[in-house]
Amino acid sequence: MLIIGQAVVRDILDGDDARVVDLVRDAYLLHDQGRSSLPHSVFLRFPEQPRDRIIGLPAYLGTEPPAAGIKWISSFPGNLAHGLERASAAIVLNSMRTGHPVALVEGSVISARRTAASAALAAGLLTARRRPDGLALIGCGLINQQVLRFVAGTVAPPPALTLFDTDPHRAAAFAEAARALLPGLPVTPAATAEEAMAAHRMVSIATTATEPHLDLDACRPGAVLLHLSLRDLRPEAVLTVRNVVDDPDHVCRERTSLHLAEQLTGGRDFVSATIGQLAGGRVRLPDDDVPVVVSPFGLGVLDLVLAEHVRATAHRRGLGVRVDDFLPVADATVAST
Repeated sequence: MLIIGQAVVRDILDGDDARVVDLVRDAYLLHDQGRSSLPHSVFLRFPEQPRDRIIGLPAYLGTEPPAAGIKWISSFPGNLAHGLERASAAIVLNSMRTGHPVALVEGSVISARRTAASAALAAGLLTARRRPDGLALIGCGLINQQVLRFVAGTVAPPPALTLFDTDPHRAAAFAEAARALLPGLPVTPAATAEEAMAAHRMVSIATTATEPHLDLDACRPGAVLLHLSLRDLRPEAVLTVRNVVDDPDHVCRERTSLHLAEQLTGGRDFVSATIGQLAGGRVRLPDDDVPVVVSPFGLGVLDLVLAEHVRATAHRRGLGVRVDDFLPVADATVAST
């Protein structure tokens, strides 16, 4: 068993955002081709802590060689008030020859970056013919920090940035970090989420909302919204736009905005395309003024492909901690019979 902690994960992934986006794109294409196995995520909830949850995401991806494993990720929003990260995660990778677990990888860095890479990939595909005039971020946490970096580094640096967070101090700290990342970037605070949404034609929403609270009336014509937290938009608003998802079966669950829209209509006709279809060129959306909302549920194959990249790189460089007696060692006399 190879145990790979956060420092090693960062060392391998830092400065390689373009490679991360390529790996995410490859995972979407393989999934679109049916070369994956992706059971529904399992949500562990707690009756006395309704905001908290732990999610299990098992996955198989037909890469060469193929990969299998599971991400176990917690979301405890109350951590933020104590100076702790909201999310923590571990990823187990299994051998496709024996089924044995072969690596335990710290997963929060991978989870944040695959989410941002997915958003940047979709943003690049949907704005290729008309780059946005800036970027609005609703929610100034880790995910939108990564979204800003990935969009700036792999699509195009935004000409301007508008920020909204329910905590003004968090928004102010985010603004300073954004200026350090992109010197000279104009950064404007917004008083409301709607004001931020109206500011630019590209918007990323990454909050801890558990119930829909936003309409899309303030959106600019032809806006692209990266709805990463999945539960901010009212279902009636979802029905007025073109919707892009990673997988309809996965995103229409667990009371996401799209799940509620499905319950309203009794179907999924409001889903226009998947990210895999767009990346593979099988679907092209009209170039008009109808807003596009991207709602990626977060497929386990994305975590898997990045975790396997980290494992293979760590193995090649001699990084991580190897525990040779993690599994029972077969008795030599039994093994030889």
